[in-house]
Amino acid sequence: MRSLVVDTTPLRISPDFRRLWWGLSIANLGTQLTVVAVGLQVYGITGSTLSVGVLGMCAFVPLVVFGLYGGAVVDHYDRRTVALVASVVSWVAILVLAVQGWAGNEHVGLLYALTAVQSGANAVNSPARSAIIPRLLAPKLMPAANALQAIGFQTALTVGPLAGAGLASIDYGLAYTVDAVLFTFALGAVLRLPPVLPEPSDSRRARVGLASVVDGLRYLATQPDVRMTFAVDLCAMILAMPRVVFPAVGIWYLGGGETTTGILTAALAVGAVSSGLLSGGLARVRWQGRTITWAITGWAASVVAFGLVLVAVGRDRPEHALWGAIAVACLTLVAAGASDEVSAIFRQTILQTATPDDMRGRLQGVFIVVVAGGPRLGDMFIGSVSGAVGEGWAVVIGGVLCAAALWTLVRTQRSFWRYDAHRLTPGART
Repeated sequence: MRSLVVDTTPLRISPDFRRLWWGLSIANLGTQLTVVAVGLQVYGITGSTLSVGVLGMCAFVPLVVFGLYGGAVVDHYDRRTVALVASVVSWVAILVLAVQGWAGNEHVGLLYALTAVQSGANAVNSPARSAIIPRLLAPKLMPAANALQAIGFQTALTVGPLAGAGLASIDYGLAYTVDAVLFTFALGAVLRLPPVLPEPSDSRRARVGLASVVDGLRYLATQPDVRMTFAVDLCAMILAMPRVVFPAVGIWYLGGGETTTGILTAALAVGAVSSGLLSGGLARVRWQGRTITWAITGWAASVVAFGLVLVAVGRDRPEHALWGAIAVACLTLVAAGASDEVSAIFRQTILQTATPDDMRGRLQGVFIVVVAGGPRLGDMFIGSVSGAVGEGWAVVIGGVLCAAALWTLVRTQRSFWRYDAHRLTPGART
């Protein structure tokens, strides 16, 4: 049993990583409070679902721009300083949100602007933190470290939305204020880090600019195995992300309305947390590429199973919640969440360990764009197919296409299947 439970060695041997993990885990909980509260406040002001949807674009555009450019900044300057500045910008935005919440702001444009500022700051902050961690721990501990980070994030994703809705129902300002307080734990953890200067590199440009971003993309083009970690994730997120059908499922298939939608959303996070808690054996995995391949295959199969549950139940708009069918659907989504988390742990591990230090920030920036953009494109794909064949069959088709595209990619890039973590040379073409 000890070998199955999550490996906490990174927390024991590195005080810096331990403080950073606790700080980010607590801050992520606060972030989820704000995500929910901002959406509720925008809807309360406008009464428009479309206006709430605009929040997503306000977050996405800065994430793409600053994710790519911020990665170049991370590769040029002290990563602790970059993370600290970005954290302060994000914290100030949260404080302004709290003030406007307590003041009863009725101008939705301010909420859009603050959401964009937060997203841009996070797009710089996240690559900086991710590039710092490989400097705090040995490469062999990266799977365990990524599993621990996943546990913290997914726990926040499970608890945060419920807490955020409860606090926002009392006062929006209260939810934002709690977030501002919780965010100070992340600030303190970054502040106590030692300087993390990029390692010397002959290829680094004298000034940060578009050319630095292009250098990172050119480098990625020479690294097929690292590039595959992005490609296989896009297969899973674009073709087989089922979350867009959850609201319709709660009304037309399983009953229970918003309650069922919340339960299905939480099931994915519960699967991810469970996978993280039982990740002890992952630290010893040698063939990480094939592990990712099988994990995404498990994701696709679980999504197909979820779709088949919907097909079997039918689109009959039940008057009451079908708790038996909901339970089966949740089991399929728990399995999907667990599979996706295993994939995420090793995709991040390969990115952090197979990339030289002077390119980690830029490739982490690409990672942020892929992780954020893939599910949004997936919402559009599954949503459009649902309009033609119904939600159940759309999910089934998406899962089948995901598996087919995945194995086609793996067959064309066989080195990814043979990726050996025990014979790793960062920066070597694999």
